[in-house]
Amino acid sequence: MPDRLSPLELMTKLVSFPTVSSATNLPLVDWVEEYLSGHGIKSHRYADPDEPKAALFAHVGPLEEGAIVLSGHTDVVPVEGQDWSTDPYEVVEKDGRYYGRGTCDMKGFDALAIWALVEAQYAGVMRPLQLALSFDEEIGCVGAPPMIRAMQPVLPKGSAVIVGEPSEMQVVTGHKGSIGFEIHARGFEVHSSMPDKGVSAIMNAAKVIDWTNTVNDANRAAEPTDMAAAFDPSYTTAHVGVVRGGTAHNITAKDCFFLLDIRMVPGESAGIWGDRVRDRLREVETGMQAVVPQTGIDIIHEHTVPPLVPEEAGEAETLARMITGDNGTHVVSYGTEAGQFQEAGYSAAICGPGNIAQAHQPDEYISRAQFEAGHDFMKSLLRRLQT
Repeated sequence: MPDRLSPLELMTKLVSFPTVSSATNLPLVDWVEEYLSGHGIKSHRYADPDEPKAALFAHVGPLEEGAIVLSGHTDVVPVEGQDWSTDPYEVVEKDGRYYGRGTCDMKGFDALAIWALVEAQYAGVMRPLQLALSFDEEIGCVGAPPMIRAMQPVLPKGSAVIVGEPSEMQVVTGHKGSIGFEIHARGFEVHSSMPDKGVSAIMNAAKVIDWTNTVNDANRAAEPTDMAAAFDPSYTTAHVGVVRGGTAHNITAKDCFFLLDIRMVPGESAGIWGDRVRDRLREVETGMQAVVPQTGIDIIHEHTVPPLVPEEAGEAETLARMITGDNGTHVVSYGTEAGQFQEAGYSAAICGPGNIAQAHQPDEYISRAQFEAGHDFMKSLLRRLQT
């Protein structure tokens, strides 16, 4: 039987796996599965059919419905191009902080959840506890929905999900939804001295990109709904974060690729915003094809993340508030897998250690105080599951 590792030892191990979204997470999943098995816990996988990645989920306690589900993701964002002062895949403690990629977002919580599951196994809890570790959260929360579907026929359904995204242990009950697109503008190359004979993919993509500024200006000026007013910013936002394309300064660009996303306040439809994006693409495409018919704009990939909608007396919120003592109203503008669990019929809330401001940054860290607060949360949860 392996040793029962501390939360810090578990976080150190998890951080050592470079599970950026472009790479496999299977070595991490293999290790967690073996560690749980060593403590008599059977885990299950959902294997991605297209990539060497997997989600892992497990159940401890009575085989009955009503479990508390601790949910986290295993992937992290890249470190390339960032100026780190420590090895990003080694947990380094200094000045009351634990540095390392994923310590904050969100292998710190994952470690605490794994610790709690093992402790629940030995404690003999009266109410079940489940662990759900997904993949590809950082590229649009695409790994959680198939994992949630895979859990249904294998585990008794849980009733309350705590998603441990960094919230400084505040109980977050709402977040924005999003719809995102990877877009390819296809132009026609000519010498830039004859622009009317060609079609620049970049310059036409710019028409779509500038449309996002128009959207933001209009939404910012509108009166927010009561639900939207709680968010910062209090409106739906449009954003383009990556653009690449072109061949040379004196050639009209043949290709331009860009990533566009819309982050919607709860109550607004992803479908309607998706239609607005597609309408703008078709409008620009019509102008391109009037010059050269074989040009156009294609959507390569699209993803949707549902919002987390505040629940009326939600079980997950009630539980997290009882443990933390937090009675404030908190919502966030980033998306999480909590909305996907809620859409699947679970009560869901966000409550995890760390500050989102440290996520994705060079020298990412979680403070020792926040990590210990997360540990205290898990110890209190275990006491409740035993009674």
